[in-house]
Amino acid sequence: MIGMLLIALLVVVGYKLSPMLLPKADVTVQPDPSCNLQRGACAVDLPGGGRVELSSNALPIPMVKPFEIRVATRGISPGRVEVDFAGIDMNMGFNRPVLDQRSPGLFAAEVSLPVCITGLMDWQVTVLLETGGERIAIPYRFSAGGHE
Repeated sequence: MIGMLLIALLVVVGYKLSPMLLPKADVTVQPDPSCNLQRGACAVDLPGGGRVELSSNALPIPMVKPFEIRVATRGISPGRVEVDFAGIDMNMGFNRPVLDQRSPGLFAAEVSLPVCITGLMDWQVTVLLETGGERIAIPYRFSAGGHE
């Protein structure tokens, strides 16, 4: 009986925490697949108007070494901006910093990516914007640690 209650408790806690662990969005905008974050900024036009650009102050994006990630917006005013880093082929843990607003339309935070034991890692970095009652996700992919 106690085991059943513990399982039920885990299910409820997992359900409550799932929005935090898995980014949910009302709108998902696909960026240009030819854009390479290891070479420069990537921008996308939003369907309802506005533009979002993701960039890093360090190119190529390093592993383990801190770098600044930036999101610039034009035509929208998000109340919250997060960037979710997830390993494509390997779970690298929860890594979703909330970016600070540095100036109107510019959000940034210092981040660090963990190193993969193989040295090579494919990442999905998803920009999450909260604007009014809508959550917008923009998923980018890049490779770090020795290959592109």
